[in-house]
Amino acid sequence: MGYYEDMDDPNTPERHINIHFSPEIMAGVYANFANVSHSDYEFTITFARVDHEVEDEEIPGVVVSRINLSAKFMRELIDAMQDNYSKWQTREGIRNLPESGGEGGGSQDYSTDDEE
Repeated sequence: MGYYEDMDDPNTPERHINIHFSPEIMAGVYANFANVSHSDYEFTITFARVDHEVEDEEIPGVVVSRINLSAKFMRELIDAMQDNYSKWQTREGIRNLPESGGEGGGSQDYSTDDEE
């Protein structure tokens, strides 16, 4: 699933994290909106599904998940997201080159669960 290294002590051996999911959690939830807030001690990310097609003044939506993170973990999450987004951008750029068949040429697995 992933790995964990104690960055404070380079002599600490790498530990693997083995996380199990229930089928309901494995399916995930869809979100097209996120709000990030913070206090002195933690960050909160609220994910929601919002109906952008409604033309009313108030846009309906429903919260699908809310996650509280320590400041240290938030920094690690931002770094991991930047790394994965950069990899995705590179793959999309290569995939959309004329030499590879243009727009979305083919069906490939672009999972980002890199175990290095």
